[in-house]
Amino acid sequence: SKDLKGAMEILIEQKRQKLSTVEKLDEHMDFASQLIFAQNRGDLTAENVNQCVLEMMIAAPDTLSVTLFFMLILIAEHPTVEEEMMREIEAVVGKEELQS
Repeated sequence: SKDLKGAMEILIEQKRQKLSTVEKLDEHMDFASQLIFAQNRGDLTAENVNQCVLEMMIAAPDTLSVTLFFMLILIAEHPTVEEEMMREIEAVVGKEELQS
Protein backbone atom coordinates (compact mmCIF):
# COMPACT_ATOMS: atom_id res chain seq x y z
CA SER A 1 0.00 0.00 0.00
CA LYS A 2 2.91 2.36 0.76
CA ASP A 3 4.37 1.67 -2.68
CA LEU A 4 1.08 2.50 -4.37
CA LYS A 5 0.66 5.63 -2.27
CA GLY A 6 4.20 6.72 -3.13
CA ALA A 7 3.57 6.11 -6.83
CA MET A 8 0.39 8.24 -6.66
CA GLU A 9 2.32 11.06 -5.01
CA ILE A 10 4.90 10.97 -7.80
CA LEU A 11 2.20 11.01 -10.51
CA ILE A 12 0.39 13.90 -8.85
CA GLU A 13 3.63 15.87 -8.55
CA GLN A 14 4.35 15.23 -12.25
CA LYS A 15 0.85 16.49 -13.10
CA ARG A 16 1.38 19.55 -10.89
CA GLN A 17 4.67 20.31 -12.70
CA LYS A 18 3.00 19.91 -16.09
CA LEU A 19 0.18 22.27 -15.10
CA SER A 20 2.70 24.90 -14.05
CA THR A 21 4.31 24.93 -17.51
CA VAL A 22 1.37 24.72 -19.92
CA GLU A 23 0.36 27.74 -21.95
CA LYS A 24 -3.34 26.91 -22.37
CA LEU A 25 -4.65 25.64 -19.07
CA ASP A 26 -8.15 24.86 -20.34
CA GLU A 27 -6.77 22.05 -22.54
CA HIS A 28 -5.42 20.26 -19.45
CA MET A 29 -8.32 20.70 -17.03
CA ASP A 30 -9.27 17.17 -16.08
CA PHE A 31 -10.47 15.91 -12.70
CA ALA A 32 -6.94 15.46 -11.32
CA SER A 33 -6.16 19.07 -12.31
CA GLN A 34 -9.26 20.28 -10.51
CA LEU A 35 -8.16 18.40 -7.39
CA ILE A 36 -4.70 19.95 -7.55
CA PHE A 37 -6.15 23.45 -7.88
CA ALA A 38 -8.52 22.76 -4.98
CA GLN A 39 -5.47 21.88 -2.90
CA ASN A 40 -3.70 25.06 -4.03
CA ARG A 41 -6.74 27.08 -2.86
CA GLY A 42 -6.72 25.29 0.48
CA ASP A 43 -10.00 23.46 -0.13
CA LEU A 44 -8.30 20.03 0.02
CA THR A 45 -5.22 18.62 1.68
CA ALA A 46 -2.48 16.76 -0.18
CA GLU A 47 -3.78 13.58 1.47
CA ASN A 48 -7.30 14.30 0.12
CA VAL A 49 -5.93 14.70 -3.41
CA ASN A 50 -3.81 11.54 -3.15
CA GLN A 51 -6.75 9.51 -1.87
CA CYS A 52 -9.11 10.75 -4.60
CA VAL A 53 -6.64 9.96 -7.38
CA LEU A 54 -5.87 6.56 -5.86
CA GLU A 55 -9.57 5.70 -5.64
CA MET A 56 -10.09 6.77 -9.26
CA MET A 57 -7.23 4.55 -10.40
CA ILE A 58 -8.43 1.53 -8.42
CA ALA A 59 -12.20 1.83 -8.78
CA ALA A 60 -12.60 3.05 -12.36
CA PRO A 61 -11.69 -0.17 -14.21
CA ASP A 62 -14.04 -2.24 -12.06
CA THR A 63 -17.05 0.05 -12.34
CA LEU A 64 -16.43 0.60 -16.05
CA SER A 65 -16.28 -3.12 -16.79
CA VAL A 66 -19.52 -3.78 -14.86
CA THR A 67 -21.28 -0.90 -16.62
CA LEU A 68 -20.14 -2.07 -20.07
CA PHE A 69 -21.18 -5.65 -19.28
CA PHE A 70 -24.73 -4.61 -18.36
CA MET A 71 -24.95 -2.25 -21.32
CA LEU A 72 -24.04 -5.09 -23.69
CA ILE A 73 -26.53 -7.44 -22.00
CA LEU A 74 -29.31 -4.85 -22.38
CA ILE A 75 -28.44 -4.27 -26.04
CA ALA A 76 -28.47 -8.03 -26.68
CA GLU A 77 -31.89 -8.32 -25.02
CA HIS A 78 -33.36 -5.55 -27.24
CA PRO A 79 -32.55 -6.35 -30.89
CA THR A 80 -34.55 -3.39 -32.23
CA VAL A 81 -32.38 -1.02 -30.18
CA GLU A 82 -29.27 -2.82 -31.45
CA GLU A 83 -30.43 -2.41 -35.06
CA GLU A 84 -31.13 1.28 -34.49
CA MET A 85 -27.67 1.75 -32.97
CA MET A 86 -26.04 -0.01 -35.93
CA ARG A 87 -27.94 2.23 -38.39
CA GLU A 88 -26.77 5.31 -36.51
CA ILE A 89 -23.16 4.09 -36.46
CA GLU A 90 -23.31 3.41 -40.19
CA ALA A 91 -24.84 6.85 -40.82
CA VAL A 92 -22.08 8.60 -38.88
CA VAL A 93 -19.09 6.42 -39.80
CA GLY A 94 -20.16 5.28 -43.24
CA LYS A 95 -17.95 2.65 -44.81
CA GLU A 96 -14.89 3.63 -42.74
CA GLU A 97 -13.46 1.07 -40.38
CA LEU A 98 -14.42 1.63 -36.73
CA GLN A 99 -11.64 2.76 -34.43
CA SER A 100 -11.48 3.00 -30.67
